[in-house]
Amino acid sequence: MIRKCKEHGYFRGESCPDCGEEGRYVLDDDREERLGRFVSGALRHFPEDVGIEMDSLGWVGLGQLCDVMKKRYKWGTMERLISLVESDLKGRYEIEDNFIRARYGHSVDVDLISDYPENDLPYLYYGVSQEETDMLLDNGIFPIRQCYVHLSTSFEKSKEAASVHTDNPVIIEVDANAAQQDGVDIVTVNADIVLARGIPPEYLSVVELEE
Repeated sequence: MIRKCKEHGYFRGESCPDCGEEGRYVLDDDREERLGRFVSGALRHFPEDVGIEMDSLGWVGLGQLCDVMKKRYKWGTMERLISLVESDLKGRYEIEDNFIRARYGHSVDVDLISDYPENDLPYLYYGVSQEETDMLLDNGIFPIRQCYVHLSTSFEKSKEAASVHTDNPVIIEVDANAAQQDGVDIVTVNADIVLARGIPPEYLSVVELEE
């Protein structure tokens, strides 16, 4: 559920995490999920299919997206669209100057490398299944269904992300400092995720945990 606190803005849950106030109702769980799926599809995978124009950096007009959304969901309003973005703990979307875009997760080809700041962390992490480990160490990490490789900024975040797909993930460490010095572009999109077109194998190693 999405609600709005007068002092702290939109939040998800029953009470504001900053002050505990109940806030004003904006969107229930079912509509939040339906709207989230629509926005994800429109901004990441099939903008043309829903009738919106996306520029090379992934931006679409906020008003244009809202108009298309209203045709599909009569209850869809600009406030509810904005609340979905501003309350998202994963930071999946951003709004700027009446434009909106997804920060990551694209299957349509957009240029995010030139529009986000360069990563400044020396090491990054990528969680994989036991079966995938040797193949990635030999061949590198490259996108399959998406345009970019999504790396995590911490060991914990990579394990959390990989645990969605495998019960006992192996965490690969990426020597981002060396890779970037050698010309591999890696950019930061939010506090948890960085993107790259690919990471060659020479910058990869398995994190060895102490027994």
